[in-house]
Amino acid sequence: MFDIGWTELLVIGLVALIVVGPKDLPGMFKALGNFTAKAKRMAREFSRAMEDAAEDSGIVDVQKTFKAATNPAKSALDAVSDTVKKSVDFDAMDPDSETAKLAKKKAADKEAAKARVQAVKDANAAAEAQAKEFAEAADAKKAPAKKPAAKKPSAKKPAAKKPATKAATAKKPAAKKPAAKKPAARKAPAKKAET
Repeated sequence: MFDIGWTELLVIGLVALIVVGPKDLPGMFKALGNFTAKAKRMAREFSRAMEDAAEDSGIVDVQKTFKAATNPAKSALDAVSDTVKKSVDFDAMDPDSETAKLAKKKAADKEAAKARVQAVKDANAAAEAQAKEFAEAADAKKAPAKKPAAKKPSAKKPAAKKPATKAATAKKPAAKKPAAKKPAARKAPAKKAET
């Protein structure tokens, strides 16, 4: 009707809360509700009075006539469908007619198909029961010779490396090789400073 969304209602509520105040807000909403209910009641009474006046003056019949005149195809189809519904009773079919014979044959075929499906289900159930008995008998014969199954060794995870300690990581000092003796370098004679 007015196309007011939730956001608009929220804004209106906040403005009302600020303008009216939280103390008088419930009374204002009650008065607004009473006013709205009274307006709806008056609109309903007005439309009912207009409909009564239209019925008394015969406008409803004129309206139906105009609808039929503007859409003749629909009115013709409605008339034909009403006539067919009144004249044909599908439940009261002549048992000697071809349609009734076909319907009986179809129903018999359907029942025969259901019987075949049930027979197949019964045969499958019997075969499963027989297979189960056979398996139980075979298990009973093998029971004394059967040894307990050996446990499979579980896959071991590789051991996690432990962090190295300082003592383990400390390197041993390498044995020092005696240093090769280098020949002593000769000193050049110092030059005397000229005076």
